[in-house]
Amino acid sequence: MAGMGHGHSHAHGHGHGDDVHGGWGDWLQSTRLRLVLALLGVSLFGALTGLAFTWPTGEGTAEAIAAAEEIGLSTQRIAATVVSSETAPCSFATNEFPQDCRSLVLDVLEGPDAGTVLALPEINLEIQRNVPEFDPGDEVVLGFIPGTNTYFYEDQARQAPLAILAVMFAIIVVVFGRVRGLLALLAMSITLLVLVGYVAPSVLDGNDPVAVALVAATIIAFVSLFLTHGFTPTTAIALTGTISALLLTFVLSAVFFELANFTGFASSEALVLPILSQDIRLSSVLLGGAIIGALGALDDVTVTQVSLVSELRRSNPEMSSSRLIAAGLSVGRDHIAATVNTLLLAYAGASLPLLLLFAASEQTLSQVANSEVIAIEIVRTLTGSIGLIGAVPLTTALAASILPPTAAANADLEEQPTWDDFAPDET
Repeated sequence: MAGMGHGHSHAHGHGHGDDVHGGWGDWLQSTRLRLVLALLGVSLFGALTGLAFTWPTGEGTAEAIAAAEEIGLSTQRIAATVVSSETAPCSFATNEFPQDCRSLVLDVLEGPDAGTVLALPEINLEIQRNVPEFDPGDEVVLGFIPGTNTYFYEDQARQAPLAILAVMFAIIVVVFGRVRGLLALLAMSITLLVLVGYVAPSVLDGNDPVAVALVAATIIAFVSLFLTHGFTPTTAIALTGTISALLLTFVLSAVFFELANFTGFASSEALVLPILSQDIRLSSVLLGGAIIGALGALDDVTVTQVSLVSELRRSNPEMSSSRLIAAGLSVGRDHIAATVNTLLLAYAGASLPLLLLFAASEQTLSQVANSEVIAIEIVRTLTGSIGLIGAVPLTTALAASILPPTAAANADLEEQPTWDDFAPDET
């Protein structure tokens, strides 16, 4: 209440009831803002309804786990410490076919054989190239198959450096962002909880991945924006722009995923999913992933644009709406140019090993782009970028319309905004 009272007095201090720093009472005098809040209410109601209908029962996850165990895909993970590591010619090597093997002796730390010293069968380094040379005391992860009481090397133990990095990240975010940084970490944790606790189990239950992704993206947008930036009118405007641009991205992605006839079977992980759950449509999983992937960049763009328009209006309450939109778009164009390039680099970086393989195959650029794995990333990048570009004029115009100029400016109002105000600068 104190916060609202302060905002209210600040608004009247400027002599303008629709001031950007006014409280909800001042803002709600705007019919357009009430319409925005009504649209957000409908969106939230739809997301919560969808959440109720697609809430995971756990049956699909249990069946997938059982199927993974049946085909040997799922194994127990056991922590162990290296006692010794030795590389020598394999026992089955010959002069004609020399091969090196690595022998590991380990101290088992968990499981039914905890506390015992175990010697693994020699590991052929020609086949398993992911087994490095270890020093005594190094921690590793063993795979364990209970039915046959068999141990095998699974991976290196990386929990310690990952935990250190996570703590460093959290400290840096809180030090620089303070309370808002702490809220951002909380929002990130909730996002992770939604993805792991809702999206994955719900899709495994046989629910439509696209519907699940739309529900999850809407809930994540509400929580992350309001939690990080506060329950304010400016955040409501940014959220409206985010959801609108997200729907645009979804429509474009759905159309071009269908036109490109993506099957979803291009990756090795996708080949396993139908075995674990026969109800999964891989093409829908890809589309759902594209929807969630576009959300993060949209949040950034819409919040920035609304903050920019709000500050411009606060600094110059008499600026006409057309000038306010033009100023917001001028900065928005620079932001979009950088963000679009960021999306491209992010997708290209994730696909770099694959790009190297294609380069070695001497395929042309068009042939590489035609492959499903690369084509999916192209569609994601381009449809996501179109959604980002659409978010800028949409959010800017929405914020400017809810923050009109003062009466003094209205008397000398410039021409109403036209399409040219939203078009790129020819210069």
